Amino acid sequence: MKNILLIATGGTIASAYTSDGLSPQLPARQLLSYVEGYEEYCHVDVIQAFSLDSTDVYLKHWQSLTEIIKENYDKYDGFVICHGTDTMAYTGAALSYMIQNSRKPIVITGAQKPIDLPITDARTNLGDSLRFASHDRAHGVNIVFGGKVIAGTRAKKEKSKSYNAFSSINYPVIAMIIDGRIAFYIDDKDKVKEEVRFYTGMNDRIFLLKLIPGMDASILNYVFEHYDGVIIESYGVGGLPAYGETPFYSEIKRWTKAGKIIVMATQVTHEGSDMGIYRVGKVMKENFSLIEAYDMTLEATVTKTMWALAQDADPEGFKELFYQTINHDVLFH
Repeated sequence: MKNILLIATGGTIASAYTSDGLSPQLPARQLLSYVEGYEEYCHVDVIQAFSLDSTDVYLKHWQSLTEIIKENYDKYDGFVICHGTDTMAYTGAALSYMIQNSRKPIVITGAQKPIDLPITDARTNLGDSLRFASHDRAHGVNIVFGGKVIAGTRAKKEKSKSYNAFSSINYPVIAMIIDGRIAFYIDDKDKVKEEVRFYTGMNDRIFLLKLIPGMDASILNYVFEHYDGVIIESYGVGGLPAYGETPFYSEIKRWTKAGKIIVMATQVTHEGSDMGIYRVGKVMKENFSLIEAYDMTLEATVTKTMWALAQDADPEGFKELFYQTINHDVLFH
């Protein structure tokens, strides 16, 4: 019998209809009352960390979740976090960097429909999460949703209403859960040799700049007056345009020389970036040693930048940390 800590944070799974629309209403213990049969394989205690629509979840809430798990880490065999779906991928990625080398499972789940409705995905998702968190081979930060177990750094919400809302991007699912049975595709708990490490220091002075046709590079002047790092979502495999009165080349040169962190990502969901293919990317990367996200998800790129910047703001130190593979987040670099 495993001891599991259920941490409730609100989200659709705990929501009820109000005159202003759906909002989180149900407490942690009430969520648990809708799940049948979990008593056969685990004992569950509950904590209500907060009760928010996940649109309102950001760094301070990730820090709170990290502290709760750190304080209770030795008391439980696994953890299940009930969370809203809209920022779930960000939370999954953030906790992957804030809680590293965990041999205990930290599962994040939620639902597209409230748990008290007659037809909902919530009861299955929560039941699957408790089952996975109770499995001897489960470890690390994962999202369990729609029968899939997805590494916390590889999840992305790709559908706004359907039950199979989440996909694993550029990496296989860790496992599938079908009728209460778990089929592992990635079974690597034995590779975790180091002690669990908790980080609460994160630098959220990060800006995400989505490149659009005609954008002038002078926007970087404003960005770097207010932020320590910028992630540029470029097109395709990656590159920056050469048009405009203030070309990107001169602005990138200026701000990399000033020691600012610039990470190049792609707007394309699958297959990742590769700036060395086209001149618009190769010239930039070779001249300025730009950091590239490669096959990482945008959510992982954002939260890893926050984590790495908090550890080392020096560009070379940051680069070394950024290219460490953590919870399956990057295959190529």
